[in-house]
Amino acid sequence: MLLLVGVITLSACQPTAPPAPTVTIVDGEKIMTVGRSVTTPAALLISAGLSFSPEDKILANGQAVSPDSTLPENVDIIQLRHAIPITFVNGGQKQDLRTAAFTVGEALSDAGISLNENDYLDPPASTPILGPLTIEYRPAARITISSGNNSIVSFTSAETVGQALAEAGVPLQGLDYSMPGASEPLPADGQIKVVRVNESIALVQKSIPFNTEVQLTADLELDQQDLLQAGEPGLAVTRTRTRYEDGQQVSQEADAEAQVRPPRDRIIGAGTKIAIRTVVTPDGPLQYYRAVQVYATSYSPCRSGGGRCYTGTSGGLKVQKGVIAVTRDWWKYMNGDPVYIPGYGRAIVSDIGAGIPGRYWIDLAFSDNDYENRTGWTTLYFLTPVPQTLMYILQ
Repeated sequence: MLLLVGVITLSACQPTAPPAPTVTIVDGEKIMTVGRSVTTPAALLISAGLSFSPEDKILANGQAVSPDSTLPENVDIIQLRHAIPITFVNGGQKQDLRTAAFTVGEALSDAGISLNENDYLDPPASTPILGPLTIEYRPAARITISSGNNSIVSFTSAETVGQALAEAGVPLQGLDYSMPGASEPLPADGQIKVVRVNESIALVQKSIPFNTEVQLTADLELDQQDLLQAGEPGLAVTRTRTRYEDGQQVSQEADAEAQVRPPRDRIIGAGTKIAIRTVVTPDGPLQYYRAVQVYATSYSPCRSGGGRCYTGTSGGLKVQKGVIAVTRDWWKYMNGDPVYIPGYGRAIVSDIGAGIPGRYWIDLAFSDNDYENRTGWTTLYFLTPVPQTLMYILQ
């Protein structure tokens, strides 16, 4: 009995062996624990039955490590990040790659690319890589933008000149243009010129004169006139366009004249109503249908001008007292018409004279023996009967 107790006491005093060290391995959704019987990440993964490729990434306690490196004793988590296929587009050049990076930015860093502020990257650097992905990268280029006497230097990853100008805060506005053009790709030398354009438009008004139209009307007596419609000038506008580039005038063009308001003609009513009246003469009363103030001159056969004597009239009568000459326009209508001139007497229209511009005119005929020098204003009475063809409007 004493011997048995002594054995039991001896067994209770022996020390307990410490547990073997282990490592937790994470492979996607797989989580397993293995003993640390080996010292490299690669050996641990193989001991866990996991395969990996050179593009895969191994992390020890969250830090990337080489597959063949010796693990520190404090490492208790090994994570295996399998490489994912990506399409990398760099400046338009497409390349198929595999990456075990967690984010787009990390993938570029692994590829030796340092991002700058103005580089183009789509999707953004913080985007996680969870599956196959296309990454587009365009490094920023140095450009010099000149406008007038000023220039600025900028960096841009824009695809066109217009986009680069907008990014640099120098957008094209209105009629502005750039060289190269806004839709063209960035120039190889990085030189972009901006030309500021503005135009001024001047409007010049021009009055369009109205015409005067004469209309015959039976409401008025012969040789009487009345205003039937007042005339109104029209309005035309000419637009002159002046173009300036960087403050300097480069062109000036006048558009075609545009009629804003047409003129309205003045209409004068000329009477055609015949009224028979009587004039008292030394030879007795005479009836007349028209009386006109005219400027009278006189002539005789050898006082007709032209360097010789003219004894006959255009109407076939002899040049003598009792015959008068009128202008050709009047003679067409009045040849042979009887008239009366105070102080001269009755006469027949039968000759043509040159007339005096701006005046109604007659020339009183005399023979060379009884010639009288007559000049001055007088009244010309057109005697009845009224001719069938009448000159309603005297010219």
